[in-house]
Amino acid sequence: MSVSLRSLLSVLILGLSVALTGCGSSSKKASSDSSMSSPDSSSEDSSLELNGDSDSNKAGGLSTVFFEYDSSTLSSSARSTLEGNVSFLKDNTSVEVQIEGHCDERGGVQYNLALGERRAKAVRDYMVAMGVEKSRVTTISFGKERPLAFGHDNSAWGQNRRANFVVTAK
Repeated sequence: MSVSLRSLLSVLILGLSVALTGCGSSSKKASSDSSMSSPDSSSEDSSLELNGDSDSNKAGGLSTVFFEYDSSTLSSSARSTLEGNVSFLKDNTSVEVQIEGHCDERGGVQYNLALGERRAKAVRDYMVAMGVEKSRVTTISFGKERPLAFGHDNSAWGQNRRANFVVTAK
């Protein structure tokens, strides 16, 4: 019994030391990664995080695209933003993204899910037409379930009618 208890204790101590060592090395790696960035790296590249999104400016040079009420049509402003996103993706060929379609709070759940899907696909289709490989871009709709701005006015609604980008591989 004492051998069995001693073995269990050894395994627990070993597991704890591995866990603690892992925590320390990951923070060292993160700090060394940031110090190793070359002076030629743009500030946009340094903000590129896996699972980072354009809503929080953690998706490198990718920017969120906004839509008019009840529309999935890309405005000239949205197309201009997407041209910058396409340029970023062409310069960073290992980056893959998920485009999330969002809506404001008005309308039913199913209607907004469908509208969010149309928005995400409109963005993807435009980017593919501009030369981004379709295999690097996926889409999903959250409808009105993940608002960026909380409020019941035009300002909040305008911020929620969007397609944002999430980095899924870098």
